[in-house]
Amino acid sequence: MTLLEVMVALFIFALAGTAVMKAATEHLAGVGDIEEVTFATWVASNQLNRLKLSSQWPPKNNQKGSVEMADRTWYWQQRIAKTNDDNLRQVEMVVGLDETYQNSITSVINYVTRPAQVSGGGG
Repeated sequence: MTLLEVMVALFIFALAGTAVMKAATEHLAGVGDIEEVTFATWVASNQLNRLKLSSQWPPKNNQKGSVEMADRTWYWQQRIAKTNDDNLRQVEMVVGLDETYQNSITSVINYVTRPAQVSGGGG
């Protein structure tokens, strides 16, 4: 093999190596994004379940809080919207890592119904 052939082969391997490194880097960044969305969705689901278990009606609008999960602090905010049914409210739970609530990672929308009234009765 001549020196020119060796240099062309090295150039081709260098291009292939660069392409592989770029693809691996993009894949790892995508995995990190998927992990953040997954944890943020879990935080939103937990907060929605707490809201469903509470007996307060109607739910408080723009309630905010934070929770620790996966060694990070997640900031959540609930937004309540009225629906056509007076016994039903739309709840949007926005979750992110920014304590100013400017950048969100995910938003989960769910509906809650008015808690049933428990009637006291004598027996």
